[in-house]
Amino acid sequence: MSTNYSSVDFDQWLSWIDDQYPQMLERTIELSHINSGSFNPEGVNRVGKKLIEYAQVLDAKVEVLPVAPFKSIDNKGNEQQQALGDAIRLTKRADAPIQIFFCGHLDTVFPVDSDFQSTTWLDDDTLNGPGVADLKGGLIVMLTAIQALERSPYADKIGWEILLNPDEEIGSQGSAGFIADAATRVDLGMIYEPSFPDGNFAGARKGSGNFSVITRGKPAHAGREHHLGRNAVRAMCDFISQLDDLNGQRQGVTINPALIEGGGANNIVPDMCLSRFNIRLEQPEDEQWCLDNIAKILNEINARDGLSIEMHGQFGRKPKVLSNANEKLFQLACDCGAQLGLDLTWLPTGGCCDGNNLAEAGIPNIDTLGVQGGKIHSPDEYVKVSSLTVRAKLSALLLLKLATSEDLSWLKDKAVS
Repeated sequence: MSTNYSSVDFDQWLSWIDDQYPQMLERTIELSHINSGSFNPEGVNRVGKKLIEYAQVLDAKVEVLPVAPFKSIDNKGNEQQQALGDAIRLTKRADAPIQIFFCGHLDTVFPVDSDFQSTTWLDDDTLNGPGVADLKGGLIVMLTAIQALERSPYADKIGWEILLNPDEEIGSQGSAGFIADAATRVDLGMIYEPSFPDGNFAGARKGSGNFSVITRGKPAHAGREHHLGRNAVRAMCDFISQLDDLNGQRQGVTINPALIEGGGANNIVPDMCLSRFNIRLEQPEDEQWCLDNIAKILNEINARDGLSIEMHGQFGRKPKVLSNANEKLFQLACDCGAQLGLDLTWLPTGGCCDGNNLAEAGIPNIDTLGVQGGKIHSPDEYVKVSSLTVRAKLSALLLLKLATSEDLSWLKDKAVS
């Protein structure tokens, strides 16, 4: 990778970030105290309005983008729709030579009636609270780093757009189109999911699919006319058993039956049963292998007298397989970390996020530029508050080095090493 970074002193723009710590912490806490569970659109939109307020200093174009309702199958086998909050897009310098996509989500996994609604100090550097790490602290890191870039004389080299989406925690079903649209304009992505607890980046990510299955049979009196019934629960048990047997048959593929619900009174042969399951996979071609094998199971059960089975759902996130460009972007970020006294690397993970969506479109990205923290998605979620400053400096230095690079042709290398 051809660079000429060493002759440029970025200290004055990085040291500015030190003075922002009190405000960064205050704003992280302020956002954490707003419940923004994915299905609390009012709360999600309140967080969005706060972010627009915080971002006024960036002097960007602001768009509020309605997101389609979330579609799912309820426990009676019917499709339902749930309203979501709005996405927000901020853009600046669309004609600059380097275009960067920034992304962070507004929603959390904590519903509006959750008992986890406030922050608590665990020690001088550890703050417990809903979304402090995933991802409200990351949103503040992102805005601060961009502000540091904007204060520098190199800002005109980088154009950017920020997407704040309301549904990442439920798979970005409604906002995936906005990410795909951005991918047609940008060169690289910076996404603010929390880092691993030790500060390292997530590298390759598994893809994910979520599915619902419904079996239907025929009700009958369990004693007098048991022979006339067709048991939907038994059919579902057969499906789940054969589905689970696919585990271990293909490297990197895991299938998790997560829920089964059906039947009712003990004296009635059950005529409906529902199940939900998740699939994780490492390679794009794994999808078809899964679908082909599941189709065989479905066909066998559908051939039984008086029984039917149908599957709903899809692979919403493709695997994030690292291209050469992505590995070089990671290396640049690690070099920036070393300059700040951090020993960083990137590691594979079974989790997935909006970085998967961006990688699917061929855009190299780092999707764990947010704060250091841990125990996310639980009432024990925490953030190391000192990382607000450190991670903002890391992103700001990465931006400044990209802005002053003599050669970014490596960003186009989509080959996989």
